[in-house]
Amino acid sequence: MAALIEGLVISHLGQGIAVESGDKIILCQTLRKMDTVSVGDKVLWTQSAPDQGRIEEILPRRSLLTRPSRNGKTRPVAANIDTVFVVFAVEPHCDFLLIDQYLAVCENRNIEAALVLNKTDLPQSDTIENELLDYQNLDYPIYRVSATDAAHPGGNIGLEKLKSVLKDQVSIFAGQSGVGKSSLTNAIIADKNVKTNTISAITKHGRHTTTAATLYHLDEGGDLIDSPGVAIFGLAGLSEPQLAYGYREFQPLLDNCQFNNCRHLHDKGCAVRVAAENGDISMTRYQRFLKLREKMPVTYS
Repeated sequence: MAALIEGLVISHLGQGIAVESGDKIILCQTLRKMDTVSVGDKVLWTQSAPDQGRIEEILPRRSLLTRPSRNGKTRPVAANIDTVFVVFAVEPHCDFLLIDQYLAVCENRNIEAALVLNKTDLPQSDTIENELLDYQNLDYPIYRVSATDAAHPGGNIGLEKLKSVLKDQVSIFAGQSGVGKSSLTNAIIADKNVKTNTISAITKHGRHTTTAATLYHLDEGGDLIDSPGVAIFGLAGLSEPQLAYGYREFQPLLDNCQFNNCRHLHDKGCAVRVAAENGDISMTRYQRFLKLREKMPVTYS
């Protein structure tokens, strides 16, 4: 049997997978019975031609981000992520329900989360600032940036600080369309097109075939996974109890509810609801939890 070689999955290219191994990029196929390989996966592969190979095994993952797929199933977005940076902005409308959804997923997936307020060159509202205080009090880091062109007045605010945080970890940007994820990514990965073209040229695939996430090595250190097609993770694979656990301020209260199967709605002796009513935790966050809870497809025990 051919020797097993360790590699890093950096992109999906049509039916092929680009695997970085040493200083080379190899176009690999996978075994049919294998789980779906994700960008960020560390794998073992065997060589079948000078620039081609086959993935034989996915090495253990420390984290996995998934999104809803067909028939109630989930599909991997990226693996071995350290931090999800949730990007949002004044324009379009700031969707705090979506932000809470991202954070709830991260709390349950062994992934750190941070918030990135983009377009800070635009006027900010008191409503947004009040909401940000809730996240700040929960120890979620908040970075304020503007990824507009450097020639634009007020452009590139806060990017150096954000770059320093991205160093020495694997990160991904998430957020609704229009918040400036692409501009932010392009500002941080200065030679993104050069790197993308290099991957495409080595694997003999045109850029148009790149259909999913791509992992880029940052000049300052660390990796950034760019996944332009994934705006929403959904509540992929989360149960109702996990959704409640996904609200960081609920965690110390969950064992204080009178009933083990408390749904934190109108249940008798619900410590979470009482805390929200008493102002001990954010009422607006609690109300958003109830909205997300209504989206749960089924009730889990």
